[in-house]
Amino acid sequence: MVRAAVLPAVNAPLVVAEIDLPEPGPGQVRVRLAAAGVCHSDLSLSNGTLRQPVPAVLGHEGAGTVVAVGEGVGHVAPGDKVVLNWAPACGSCHFCGLGEVWLCANSGNAAATPYASLAADGSALHPGLGTAVFAEETVVAAAAVLPLPEGVPLTDAALLGCAVLTGYGAVHHAAAVRPGESVAVYGAGGVGLAVLQSARIAGAGRVVAVDVAAGKEELARAAGATDFVVAGEDTAKQVRRLTGGHGADVAIECVGRADTIRTAWSSTRRGGRTTVVGIGGQDQKVTFSALELFYFGRTLSGCVYGNCDPAQDLPVLAGHVREGRLDLSGMVTEHIGLDGIPAAFEAMTAGRGGRALVVF
Repeated sequence: MVRAAVLPAVNAPLVVAEIDLPEPGPGQVRVRLAAAGVCHSDLSLSNGTLRQPVPAVLGHEGAGTVVAVGEGVGHVAPGDKVVLNWAPACGSCHFCGLGEVWLCANSGNAAATPYASLAADGSALHPGLGTAVFAEETVVAAAAVLPLPEGVPLTDAALLGCAVLTGYGAVHHAAAVRPGESVAVYGAGGVGLAVLQSARIAGAGRVVAVDVAAGKEELARAAGATDFVVAGEDTAKQVRRLTGGHGADVAIECVGRADTIRTAWSSTRRGGRTTVVGIGGQDQKVTFSALELFYFGRTLSGCVYGNCDPAQDLPVLAGHVREGRLDLSGMVTEHIGLDGIPAAFEAMTAGRGGRALVVF
C-alpha cells in the first residue's frame, strides 16, 4: 500500500488515503515518486473543467525512481531515474503519422482505465491524466516513462514533465520566437515562468510579463522578464507602449481565460503571433471581427504540451539545466506534502505563487 491524494468526485475535496497498487504488467513500469508539481491542469480536472473519470488520483508532473518493470520493458530498469510523460504518443494514429505526436489521438486513453484501488473498500481508482503522481508510487505504461538525463536534480526534474516542456515548446516550437523579438507573457505561474526563461534562452529582446498579482514581479524578472505589468483595463496599451507602440512580436497566453486571450491578441503587433497555452473552459468564448482579422494580419494558434516531442526535447532541456541557462528550483515557491495540495489549488485560484512542489 502507498499513500495518495484521492479525488472522490468532481468538485469534492482531495482525501489523503492508502491505495493498493498492482505489480506492473507487460509493458508497464512502477515508479517511486521523488516529487510532483501541482499544475493548474490538476485543478481543472478536480473542478470538471477538464474531464477525468473519478474517483481518481490526480497529478501528472512528476519524477522518480523505477521500482519494477513488467515484461517487455527494456528502455528503463529498476533504480533508473525517470520523468513521467502524461501524453505518451501511440506512434500509429493519424497525428503521430504526421509527426505531430503532441496531438496523439490515443495519448489520453490511460486516464479512462482503472489502475489501482482504495485500500479501505477496494473501489477502483483512475489515474489522473494517465500518470497519477500525487502518490508515493504509481504504475504507468512504459511509454509514459522517460529516462532522466544526467546532471538534473531528481526533485527539480518533476517540473520538466509539464511546466517546462510546455513553456519551452510554446516559445521554441509553437511561437518560434527569434532572437531580438519582443515577447509578452500573460500569466506568471509555473508555465509562465518557464515561458519567460525560454524566451530569454531564445534570445528575445524585450520580455514583458503580465499578471494580476503585483507580488509576482520579482519571480518574473528573475526568470527573464525585462518589464512587468499588473493586469488591468489598459494592459494591451501598456504592452504596446513598452514595445515601441506597435505591440509585441509574440504574445503567449498562459491563463486560459477569454478576456486574457483577447488582451494578448490586442497587444500583439500587426503581423505578429499570439499563442494560447492556457486551458480554458467551454464557456470561455473569444470574439474577433472579420475586419480586424484582415487588418492586423496576426496569427492566433493553440499549443498542446508545447507542441513538444518529450523524448527529443527532454535532453535539450537537461542541457540547458546543466549549463545554468534554465533554473528549475527558481520556479518553485513552496515545498509541500500530499496534504498541502488543496491549499496549493486555492493559491492558484487566487493567482498567488509560482509552482508548488510535492516532495516525498
